[in-house]
Amino acid sequence: METTDAAKASEPIRFDTKIAVLLRDDLAVWQRLNVTAFLVSGLGRRVPELIGEPYEDADGTAYLPMFRQPVMVFEGSKETLTMAHTRALSRDADLAVFTSDLFGTGNDRDNRAAVRAVGRDSLDLVGLAVHGPKNGVDKIVKGARMHG
Repeated sequence: METTDAAKASEPIRFDTKIAVLLRDDLAVWQRLNVTAFLVSGLGRRVPELIGEPYEDADGTAYLPMFRQPVMVFEGSKETLTMAHTRALSRDADLAVFTSDLFGTGNDRDNRAAVRAVGRDSLDLVGLAVHGPKNGVDKIVKGARMHG
């Protein structure tokens, strides 16, 4: 039996990759939102196929495209972030980091300098975003809980 275009359009869309953001659980709400926005901004550039088509409303007003798949947001302790960072590096996952030092900077140049000034094992991570195969990302964020 042949599947119709309408039937295909109603089938759930499955992704073999996952986007996850992991935030330190002691951040203020404004910090969580700010860190999440900054972290995911790099993934679209690194992995352009994550970005879908532009949006348009019924009146023809154009809007920017967004990710094609959900972004899962988790939280965990400082130790959980450190372990996730180590796992992400060992899996060669697409990875973005946000350190506590970035709350004191005001632009991209100073942000990059703040990260560059600290060794990988000494970064004071407050958030990270990772993209990769579903099972790999699940292993990277193991020990974290869904942000609630």
